[in-house]
Amino acid sequence: MIITDIIPEGAVQVFGRSKGKVVRKYRCTSGQKKGRIVAKPTTCSAPIRVSSRIAIKKAKARRSPLIKIKSRYTKRMSPTSRRLTRLNTTRLKPTRRKTSKRKRMK
Repeated sequence: MIITDIIPEGAVQVFGRSKGKVVRKYRCTSGQKKGRIVAKPTTCSAPIRVSSRIAIKKAKARRSPLIKIKSRYTKRMSPTSRRLTRLNTTRLKPTRRKTSKRKRMK
């Protein structure tokens, strides 16, 4: 079985946090939720719930400074977050392409 058979197109596998543990998640590569990390790849193509989106916007507007401070601290200090940054960086270094440069005849 190949992993691309299981995962539908439009999602790339990444690592994320869930209740303090490292778990596999998916980053949406297309659609309305492009760039968002979700638990299931089917969520990428699911319609957006307007009511929950409005509620989240209100909560962020109210508690924005506190959320910023807490999330910044967690991302910097939490051992799980440190592990995630190491897991989600690509192992392969980009190689420089060798292009043959020919002299143009004028």
